[in-house]
Amino acid sequence: MSNLVLESQIAHAEEHGHEDAGSMTVFGFWIYLMTDCILFATIFAAYSVLVNNVAGGPSGKDIFELPYVLVETFCLLFSSITYGFAMLAMHKGNKKGVISWLAVTFLLGLSFIGMEINEFHHLIVEGNGPDRSAFLSGFFTLVGTHGLHVTSGLIWMAVLMFQVNKKGLTATNMTRLSCLSLFWHFLDVVWICVFTVVYLMGAL
Repeated sequence: MSNLVLESQIAHAEEHGHEDAGSMTVFGFWIYLMTDCILFATIFAAYSVLVNNVAGGPSGKDIFELPYVLVETFCLLFSSITYGFAMLAMHKGNKKGVISWLAVTFLLGLSFIGMEINEFHHLIVEGNGPDRSAFLSGFFTLVGTHGLHVTSGLIWMAVLMFQVNKKGLTATNMTRLSCLSLFWHFLDVVWICVFTVVYLMGAL
């Protein structure tokens, strides 16, 4: 009887240990996101200073294609919704649902990156690369930094799909899914700022 009580106490302690570790991990990830906010705020500030320095080259009004960027934006925004469905499936213990919604999110994120790379390629081919003017240097740095973050998120997502498929919805995997959720939604918020400040204001 005493052994059963002891085993129950150990199991209870381990369960709470996982919960505490998961909470601390998520809290630590919030701190990381705050540092990323500082990074993007700095790049936004630099872009704001450089935006009118076109050196005789094109301005945003000349090169931005808002309908194209709008499609790109919807891809990323919808990926945030589908990730939300993945989190709902996780809380229901639906492993297949988590993997399926993550796959949809991955494809939408990949479409976003593909369109961004195509935009960059198009600009560079036309002679409007980052070395053309201070404005374009700021543009490529800001949009490119966000793109690198999205790419990192996609790699992380692919790894998580593999881990969930192999090991299931363990406490560790659920914590990782929660952290990636914060990261992915954060990138959506940053992109809304990029779309507004860079593209909408630049096209005026």
